[in-house]
This record gives sequence, C-alpha cells and structure tokens, in this order.
Amino acid sequence: MYNLTQRRVVLGVTGSIAVYKAVDLASKLTQAEALVDVVMTPGATKFVAPITFQGVTGRRVFFDMWDQHSEVSEPHVVLARGADLMVIAPATATTIARLALGLAEDMVSLTALATRSPLVVCPAMDSNMYEHPATQAHVDTLRSRGVHLIGPEQGRLASGQVGAGRFSEVEKLLGGIRYVVGLQGDLTGKKIVVSAGGTHEPIDPVRFIGNRSSGKMGYAIAEAARDRGAETVLISGPVSLNQPYGVRLIHAARAVEMRDAVLAETADANALIMAAAVADYQPAEAVGEKIKRQGRPGLELSLVSTPDIIASVDPRPGLIKVAFAAESNDLVANARHKLLAKGVDLVAANDILDPGSGFGADTNKVLLIDRDGKEEQLPLLSKYDVGWRILDAVARMLETGAR
Repeated sequence: MYNLTQRRVVLGVTGSIAVYKAVDLASKLTQAEALVDVVMTPGATKFVAPITFQGVTGRRVFFDMWDQHSEVSEPHVVLARGADLMVIAPATATTIARLALGLAEDMVSLTALATRSPLVVCPAMDSNMYEHPATQAHVDTLRSRGVHLIGPEQGRLASGQVGAGRFSEVEKLLGGIRYVVGLQGDLTGKKIVVSAGGTHEPIDPVRFIGNRSSGKMGYAIAEAARDRGAETVLISGPVSLNQPYGVRLIHAARAVEMRDAVLAETADANALIMAAAVADYQPAEAVGEKIKRQGRPGLELSLVSTPDIIASVDPRPGLIKVAFAAESNDLVANARHKLLAKGVDLVAANDILDPGSGFGADTNKVLLIDRDGKEEQLPLLSKYDVGWRILDAVARMLETGAR
C-alpha cells in the first residue's frame, strides 16, 4: 500500500456502535505506514476509550474542544492543515448533518470544517435514520461538494433490522481510502486494462477445461494501478475474489469473451497488462446436455486453439502491452520468445515450480524483460509489490513514449 506511506490521515470517530471497527481501521492504516491522528466526539468515547486508539496508532488522540493542556493552542487547525486526507468513520446521522450545515460542535466537525484536504465519510446508522429525507438531503449536499462517501451497506443492523445503514467492512474502507489518495498519483489520467484469472472452456453444462489460476496477480495489479490514480478496468475470469474498490470489473468466463472485452477496452487505453492464464485450447464443440458416464468406456475430446488475446491487440502509439509468462522450464528463453512472438513491450516471467511463485500463492518472483532485451530480476515479493514494480516500468514507458 505504497500510496499510504507517510500520509497524514486524520481519522474522525463518532458515536456509533460501529466504533469498534474504527479501531481496526486505525490499526490497518498505521500498518500501511500512514500517520494517523484520531479525533473523537464525546459520544464516541462512550463506546471506546481514546487510549485504545492511541495504543494502535502510537499518537495522541484528540476529543476535547476545550482542552486547556494541549501543547498547541488550536489542535483542530494544526491537524486540519497538515492532513493529506480526513476520514470520518463511522459517521452518524448527526455528524453528517453537521458537515452538511457547516456546524462545528465537536472535535470531528470542527476539524472537518477547517481542513481543505479530501474528505471521506463512512456512514453507519439505523436504516430508518439513513433513509430519512433529511439525511438523504445532507448526503446529497456532501456529494455535491466533492465529499467521497463509502457505504453504507445493506445488512443486519444493531437494532435487529435489515436494511441500508451497515458500516462498511474495513477492507472496503481501506480500498476506498487508497482510491481517494491515489487520485493525484502518477498514472492519473491514464487508462490501464488488466486481465486476471483463468478461463473456463465448457465441455458440457457441468464440465469445463480450466487451470489453477487464482486471479490474485491480476487483482493485485489492478489495485496498484488504482492506487496510482489510473482509471482501471479489470477483466476477470471466474475467481473467488472481491471486486477491488474503485476498479471497474468485467466478467469473462471464456477466452472468446475475454478477447472481446480486451479489444473493446483497449481501444482508448494506455496500457494492457495480461495477467490472466487464458486456456490455450477449448473443445471444438460444447455439448448442450450433461455427458453421461453410463455405457461410455472412455471419452475423447476434440480440441481447438483459443484466440491469442494479446497478439490480437494491434500495436499503436501510446499503448503499452505487458504479457505474463508462467513457465516450468527454460524461463528466460521462453520469456524472450514470447516477447517477440506476441509483439509486447514487457514480459513478466515466473517459474511456477519455484516456491512462493505458483498459482494461488500470495507472493511471486518475477523476471522482467523489456522490448530492448533489458532484464530485471525481482526478489520474492507480495503480488501487490510485483504489480507496483510492473507499473513502474509501464509509467516509464508512457513517459518516454516506448512506441
């Protein structure tokens, strides 16, 4: 999560039962190396003591507007002016009303009124309160001012009711925060298309030809591109992963579907990163009904090649093409062959038999080879880190005009 490193984040916490989740959020932001200053309303301190937030952030917590013992005369002004981002999570109906009306009656609303940094608001309340016309009007006002709202979600609420008002999960909040921070990144104004996962080529309505790709590499690249400000489109085969916040997701189960989506999305894109493990072959004809085993001593399938997606994307000035090469032998030779055969600008090659670099792993060890033949061997890294390093190369190519 490089775009949070050393970012000054003011986390406003208000009086909702969801405050306990804000402790986890503060912890996760701190683990991402953000500098987190927590401000609390009096109501929030009734649920969780300020010392809890101080314990996870290592920084003083501010909750008293009238604190006469503060080392600075106006802490809300100091925090507001120094913030790269302010996040209010959870945000109650009262706090949302104060923000919309410009009222400064506690440390959270006071700091929010004083800051000019981007503001993220994460509502949490009973569904009747959230759906009330007054609350909806305040929400619309905040959106019109450029405030970023994350949530609320549909689900079971503290009251026992089911409806809109549930506080978003911390992983979604982190994704939204990273998205907002990344809006001023080095890839802002660029469109990056990423493919991920394997494809399922149907044999019959039950069976398919596929592979062991988890999609983790492509999803990590998409998150990294989003964090650097790119308009990010993720074209995904069938995987068990959540859609990254702020990333447009297109589902493509078959190779032909992925090809059509890639061709459509790359028409105005700046880069295509093909991390998907597309099946090389598909049945010549899919059977419309389930094939029965009874009376069959065996089963023969006639296979034909699937479309070569990245080779199908015509090279043009301003479009960077990146291919992945998952190999089990002759890594360098196969990667260099793919570089030339596919007409790409960069190949990311990995040995799937190398520990930590196979399908489903959270890490990868990648060799980058560019179209000039230059090699860069990356150490074993998280897949997010690998994605960031690939995007470093893409950003350099876009800046210098590789094509």
